[in-house]
Amino acid sequence: MEKKETRSIRTLKGVGEQRAAKYAKLGIETVEDLLHHYPRSYEDWSVLTPLAEAVSDTVCCIQAEALSAPAAHYIRKGMTLYQFVAVDGAAKMKVTIFNNRFAADRIRAGHNYLFYGKVTVRGRTREMSSPEIQPAEMGASIRPVYPQTEGLSSRMIETAVRQAFSVWEDGLSDPLPEALRQEYALCHLRYAIRNVHFPKSHETLAVARRRLVFEELLVLQLGMAMLRSRGRNGQAPKLNVDKSKEFFSMLPFAPTDAQRRAVSEAVEDMRTGIPMSRLLQGDVGSGKTAVAAALCHTAAANGWQSALMAPTGILAEQHYQSLRELLEPAGVRVALLTGSTTAAQKRDILEQLKEGTIQLAVGTHALLQESVVFQNLGLVITDEQHRFGVEQRAALASKGQNTHVYVMSATPIPRTLALMIYGDLDISVLDEPPPGRKPVATYAIDSKKRMRALGFVKKHLDEGYQAYIVCPLVEEGEGDLKAAQQYARSLEQGPLRDYQIGLVHGRMKPSEKDKVMADFSSGKVQLLVSTTVIEVGVNVPNAVIMVVENAERFGLSQLHQLRGRVGRGNVQSHCILISDAQNEQAKRRMWIMSHLSDGFQIAEEDLKLRGPGDFFGQRQHGLPALKIADMASDMAVLREAQEAAHAILKDDPNLEASQYEGLRREVEGLFAQVGEQGLN
Repeated sequence: MEKKETRSIRTLKGVGEQRAAKYAKLGIETVEDLLHHYPRSYEDWSVLTPLAEAVSDTVCCIQAEALSAPAAHYIRKGMTLYQFVAVDGAAKMKVTIFNNRFAADRIRAGHNYLFYGKVTVRGRTREMSSPEIQPAEMGASIRPVYPQTEGLSSRMIETAVRQAFSVWEDGLSDPLPEALRQEYALCHLRYAIRNVHFPKSHETLAVARRRLVFEELLVLQLGMAMLRSRGRNGQAPKLNVDKSKEFFSMLPFAPTDAQRRAVSEAVEDMRTGIPMSRLLQGDVGSGKTAVAAALCHTAAANGWQSALMAPTGILAEQHYQSLRELLEPAGVRVALLTGSTTAAQKRDILEQLKEGTIQLAVGTHALLQESVVFQNLGLVITDEQHRFGVEQRAALASKGQNTHVYVMSATPIPRTLALMIYGDLDISVLDEPPPGRKPVATYAIDSKKRMRALGFVKKHLDEGYQAYIVCPLVEEGEGDLKAAQQYARSLEQGPLRDYQIGLVHGRMKPSEKDKVMADFSSGKVQLLVSTTVIEVGVNVPNAVIMVVENAERFGLSQLHQLRGRVGRGNVQSHCILISDAQNEQAKRRMWIMSHLSDGFQIAEEDLKLRGPGDFFGQRQHGLPALKIADMASDMAVLREAQEAAHAILKDDPNLEASQYEGLRREVEGLFAQVGEQGLN
């Protein structure tokens, strides 16, 4: 099969250089890209509502006759209203068009039109302001509404898509083999594309959408599996000695059953001689570090080196301190390698890693540098792994020979999303908190109660504890949102002036952040004002209270991560969420945070509220964006796509057969979006 021809978006009528630049902002450069720019919703013009039955302030489609041409009313300079009356049987409505002479000039007396919009009913008077209008002879239909950008409306995109079909529809070759389409009752790609844009009915839309969702999830599953398989081929180091029980006996605390189970599952993986690829999911404070330490201890007992990679210097430093305390008494040497490691320290560490005298390297992306060479790397651990791309994880694993890979996340991921992202990745779950850990008492209040909240903070500071105040912004300038810099200054001059207040935010140099965090950890700073840079990896058991300003600005999972910075000791801790937002979704989030403490339950609620596209906040997880699939509603299709992917890769692991060439091209194209360097 030859490489598919592509046709520039500029070959369409009306798309010049400027408009092409606007399309490029939406990721559309070719006509084929345009056809794969799916509607985000639809307007149902297919059901006509008689005017007499129209419900006030409800969107509907009315077919009516214009009794006259629109009359212009000049309100003020730059504002003209065009008004006319349309009649539907015995009922009439006044139609108002704002400042759009072009639309008004198209209305002819005695002609029938479709009016789509909200009808306002006051007694016997019916009005419709700024409706969409089209001639009745165009027929009732289901019309697409597209994701758009400034200067490029949904209707402009709709016109371009209609034109694209006339010049390019025959170029849509179907990447799914016919046998696969028959097995899963899927329509052809051309039918799916036409009916997802311009469905003849809700039934044809459902058929088209299911086909496109299946293909998108199948390509994603194939790509993730092929990327993983690069690291799972060949013979991995085989674990001969399990020292985990010995390690647990040395701990100053009793591990939970969940911790013992997680370690046991990983040990069994490493006994097989097949490269381990396992995810450890644990809620905040569930004890993942002790699990990692047990595995590194057993790895060292088998003569292997281990590497643990964290996304930030603060988190890497914290892991280093914790792991050194746990492992060095057991004879395991630990080193820290980050961007702030001095040149002399780095030379010394690199030499000892090469010689094998350092058994565990903890670090950031600095571990990926070519100069970092291990003598015998057997185990790679990544923490907060959704912040790393697949390729970064693979790059660290490649520093050993078929290494075992263990990924950890303190961001509970709903089962639905985990299935999509990890496919056949083995999953361990830490689902019980350490003994004595109490849930954080959480309260949602409005800004009128802020001074009371600060008084509550002061009470805890007076008792010798520490506190966090989290703001969504660094500087003032976005409405009434609290900004960290000004907030810290106001506290220093106001109600908390007698305390040592620290400030940390993402624009500070790493060394500056580290200094403030170190002062907070040591107790020198009693109150830390921060943006969300403290979301991950700050462990100060003496901090027992947190205030989150403008809490509506954060997603549920992010709020849960923030809340996890307190409640890390045995003292009852508190989290106060301040929000004046009145929209239903914000109020729902505040209710959930006040009533739920289980991170996995919260993650499920977050997925329902925000959808998978926003689940991780900024897309740092290396997962390609989905165009049409929705994990909240497409689980049945996902399971079918996983089943199909498994069967295809069993039959042809590298998609080399001609029947899979289209699928392979789709996989390569998808993962090119996230910087992958191909699949071989």
